[in-house]
Amino acid sequence: MKVTKEQSAANRQALVDAASKLYRERGIAGVGLAEISREAGFTHGGFYGRFASKEELAAEACDQAFEASLSRLATQLDKHDGDLGPLLKRYFSAAHRDAPGGGCPMAALGVDAAREGGLLRESMSAGIGAYVHELATHRPDGTVVETPTAEDEARAIGLLATMVGGLVLARACAGAAPGLSERILRTSLAASSKAA
Repeated sequence: MKVTKEQSAANRQALVDAASKLYRERGIAGVGLAEISREAGFTHGGFYGRFASKEELAAEACDQAFEASLSRLATQLDKHDGDLGPLLKRYFSAAHRDAPGGGCPMAALGVDAAREGGLLRESMSAGIGAYVHELATHRPDGTVVETPTAEDEARAIGLLATMVGGLVLARACAGAAPGLSERILRTSLAASSKAA
């Protein structure tokens, strides 16, 4: 039976959605194509013909995760007149820490991008750059600038490094040292709030 272009696009999107979630949960090496296909509701063969490689799928899944994350960031900045407080509270929550499949792509896939290289590294680099730009153009006093200064960019990079690093550390010790994980979340929130 012939599949329409619309259905083919929807099937492809289902695979990207599944990959985006599973890769953030378990890493690129921790998930096989058969599992992604199954999660999307297809047989293993559902992957073939839609992507040139697993690398292409991983990069597209990373792109999609960044699109969602950047959209949430822009919405929060607009809604709260540049105040990142509400976003930071959610970012450093136990719920976000414990659900990487729907969360920050930098904290979930950053190490994979560094190891994998190629298209995934390019996708991660573009996403990080977009995140830095968004944070740099929105100053803590609520003003928005078109062209951020070196100082704006340095503030944004410091803030982003604290956010991602804090979340990675909190996730790394959540199972074995939950108290330490909670302290990392609280301390990272306080440090990020000062920088924002």
